[in-house]
Amino acid sequence: MDLIPAPRAVEGSARPEVPIGADTTLWAAPGTEATERWLRSTLGVALGLPLPPGPEDAPGAVRLRLDDTLEPEAYRLSVIAGRGVEIRGGGAAGVFWGAQTLRQLLGPDAFRRAPVRPGLTYGIPHQVIEDAPRFPWRGLMLDVARHFMPKDGVLRYLDLMAAHKLNVFHFHLTDDQGWRIQIERYPKLTETGSWRARTKFGHRASPLWEEKPHGGYYTQDDIREIVAYAAERHIAVVPEIDIPGHSQAAIAAYPELGNTDVIDTTSLRVWDSWGISKNVLAPTDNTLRFYEDVFEEVLGLFPADAAGSSGGSGFPAFPAFSAFSAFVHIGGDECAKDQWRQSPVAQARIKELGLADEDELQSWFVRHFDNWLTARGRRLIGWDEILEGGLAPGAAVSSWRGYAGGITAARAGHDVVMCPEQQVYLDHRQHGGADEPVPIGYVRTLEDVYRFEPVPPELTPDEARHVLGTQANLWTEVMEDSARVDYQAFPRLAAFAEVAWSSLPAPAERDFADFERRMTAHYGRLDALGVAYRPPAGPRPWQRRPGVLGRPIDGAPPNV
Repeated sequence: MDLIPAPRAVEGSARPEVPIGADTTLWAAPGTEATERWLRSTLGVALGLPLPPGPEDAPGAVRLRLDDTLEPEAYRLSVIAGRGVEIRGGGAAGVFWGAQTLRQLLGPDAFRRAPVRPGLTYGIPHQVIEDAPRFPWRGLMLDVARHFMPKDGVLRYLDLMAAHKLNVFHFHLTDDQGWRIQIERYPKLTETGSWRARTKFGHRASPLWEEKPHGGYYTQDDIREIVAYAAERHIAVVPEIDIPGHSQAAIAAYPELGNTDVIDTTSLRVWDSWGISKNVLAPTDNTLRFYEDVFEEVLGLFPADAAGSSGGSGFPAFPAFSAFSAFVHIGGDECAKDQWRQSPVAQARIKELGLADEDELQSWFVRHFDNWLTARGRRLIGWDEILEGGLAPGAAVSSWRGYAGGITAARAGHDVVMCPEQQVYLDHRQHGGADEPVPIGYVRTLEDVYRFEPVPPELTPDEARHVLGTQANLWTEVMEDSARVDYQAFPRLAAFAEVAWSSLPAPAERDFADFERRMTAHYGRLDALGVAYRPPAGPRPWQRRPGVLGRPIDGAPPNV
């Protein structure tokens, strides 16, 4: 079997293959309509098969049905000679993941956008696959603030996520270097904040600049389209609007949001370099009202139930992935406190609120929006810096600075998504060789990612239940286009997907040789999808960036 992620169980025999060809019909039970549409529009188009509707008992049909005896995202894929293919899912999402497995069984041709062998009948060996995910949160974070990815590229990444059974898209929409979402009440956020005059090329210490404007943003209709496209693929979208740090683009658009008693905020522009900007939001009532207005529009664009129902009502201990569309990420990381220490306004607010210091001021900021989101049926999630000064009661944590923040949060009863930079920051270099393009941070090979374990052994079983899952992060400071994003993401994202989905043994006991063998087939699927992955032998000549400085220091954070 060459499936990625690896399924829980496969039973097969030497009985004849089941043909999938021009005569194959498709029968879909109520509740499976999204997968029915996907099979015709994606798999059918790729193979040149009409997959017309047919009766449930038609020989050789593909049948889709729900089965509430299965876990919410579980599926059973049965390929039986004389009976065709049946996909049962614990919910609509389970049926869809079963269809993704069917696609892999049909070979690389099934991953194209048009048939390359018209009229061919494909055969699938007789087998029964039983499968279900280990974690409900299997995420990918894409940073579109540092380098903008046009809408079509985002939709493509949602397809790539679906092909790997990833189900949470963390959409990093704002930062110092750009504001990427239209807010109708505050048009300057995109008129001014969505573009910068030039861009640092390479690490922040690099002397190189790309001397041309860079920018772009998503209209509200673009966002609605992205969310709807994700929902059809059973992917929840979690937007990130950064506060109170990583906000220079917003301050450049609306200078009153900054610490005007410390610096002349009217002189600020969207940042053109990398690192941690000291220009952060002022802790004023005006700032709170401004971002409440922003979040009000954001909530309307990212509805809490956008991903639909997972079904599986018999498994209450396993969170329905659709619940993740209720999350809103507020960042909260790397908030420089220098201006607050110098600001009479900030110091007066600390005194007024009876706070101990600037860390508690940030905690107050986070708690305000935690309460605001909770009152509207939403949940706040932020990077692990939101632990500093006290964690907001309803907040969840994205643990990025290693495992420590996640361990602390889980022990305090807060939900956690494990995404430690040392293991799953895919902007980090894949090899120590000189040919790696813009080498940043730690060397993390395909095998390193495959041996990543999201649940720290220090947690008790009760504490470990707060680990919702895991997420790989793609920060795009040194990824200027989609080809560079592909190179950093793949093939490591395939290894990460198996870690997130499959029930693997302890890291040291995992069979990486078997995974490499299965990757041999998977590279053909990635080729058919047009993914510009890093080849096992190293970067191709056009994937290199000779002379562009990175920060190839193992054992130290990259701080791009």
